[in-house]
Amino acid sequence: MSTSISDVLEFIEDNDVKFIRLAFCDIFGMQKNISILPNELMRAFSDGICFDASALAGFMKVESSDLLLFPDPTTLCVLPWRPSTGRVVRFFCDIRYPDGRAFEGDGRQMLRQAVNKLSEKNLTCMLGTECEFYLFELDESGTPTRIPYDNASYFDVAPLDRGENVRRQICMTLEEMGIQPEASHHEQGPGQNEIDFKYSGALQAADNMITFKWVVKTIANSSGLFASFLPKPLAGEAGSGLHVNLSLFRNGKNIFCDPNVSHSETAESFIAGVLAHAKEMNLFFNPLVNSYERMGEFEAPRYITWSHQNRSPLIRIPAASGIHRRMEYRASDGTLNPYLAFTLLLHAGLDGVEKKMKLPEPCNINLFTADREVLNNYDALPSSLDEAITAAENSDFIKNIIPSRTLENYLAAKRQECSQYSQYHSPHSAAYKLYFERY
Repeated sequence: MSTSISDVLEFIEDNDVKFIRLAFCDIFGMQKNISILPNELMRAFSDGICFDASALAGFMKVESSDLLLFPDPTTLCVLPWRPSTGRVVRFFCDIRYPDGRAFEGDGRQMLRQAVNKLSEKNLTCMLGTECEFYLFELDESGTPTRIPYDNASYFDVAPLDRGENVRRQICMTLEEMGIQPEASHHEQGPGQNEIDFKYSGALQAADNMITFKWVVKTIANSSGLFASFLPKPLAGEAGSGLHVNLSLFRNGKNIFCDPNVSHSETAESFIAGVLAHAKEMNLFFNPLVNSYERMGEFEAPRYITWSHQNRSPLIRIPAASGIHRRMEYRASDGTLNPYLAFTLLLHAGLDGVEKKMKLPEPCNINLFTADREVLNNYDALPSSLDEAITAAENSDFIKNIIPSRTLENYLAAKRQECSQYSQYHSPHSAAYKLYFERY
């Protein structure tokens, strides 16, 4: 899509665009937006569009509440599901104070800074996600139920797999928006699906993740269904995770791919850094109480180790070669804020590179079935949201990356979430009341 402001303005005029959505995320990764008309776009580029930031949890106080949205012209995207006459487009925005300073709670800005720090080491990070979600039926009033759309299982085909047409429509819509899916299939749970993406730069990957979730929910709704990214929507069934694939490039070459060894020392140190900080980062990769109800089963790792191909550790090196050689971070879910999570992931790896951390020996056993004596040899991720909050709260690493006010607001909101959750008689009634329709 066009990248200069002049090209964008010309596109708007030539393509019968009538509404422009200025999108951004709150600190929890929930997409927000405001619509403007085309004659306001130039003002948005030059002066920004003001909004009440006190109305968003974790942003600003009432007595100093104004923030401004500045659209990023490189993110112009037509919304394919809107009418072709009187088109609607969307921009992702950067957030600034009225005096022009970047708002420290803007996740896109945090991630951009992390990317720049990597580039100072002559490193470029490429990310691709594999995201799972459930499709549920709606009742007669259009309210989401917990009735799965089908009873198919892993890699099934139609007619058992009733979601293939929905996935097809999602993939085609994403392609129209400039996002390239690589694969899609039915997952293990009834009504559970997965769509995987071609890798891109870290900031684009985060933008794509937000767009993907919006497209999935929009297409599902237009098909008379409800799409849920809740980590554990059904007791006894597979939870929904988000696998983050990451590779590092130097001078255009993937340093995870070395013709003489399995991967370079820099790549090993990067992985070691991610492992070293995994426990304290976990809150931002698994941010809900419900996130911890899926850990340790159905390929959702709990133990902080790594391996080649083995799917039970936190990090694995998939069987891929050339530019596709990468690490896969396996303990996260689709309710995360991708900007914060990817920011921490890059900083953790960079810390490993700067300190020349040594990668421990790989774990080549099935940690889901291993004896307790074996498991005691490995450090574990937090087993609850409360533990994850404490780990982040006590982390100098986190405090050095997430701005203090943003971190305080995030931790306070998560503490309140734990308190609310404990008031319900069962985890699944709590998940339904607090999370189901929102995620």
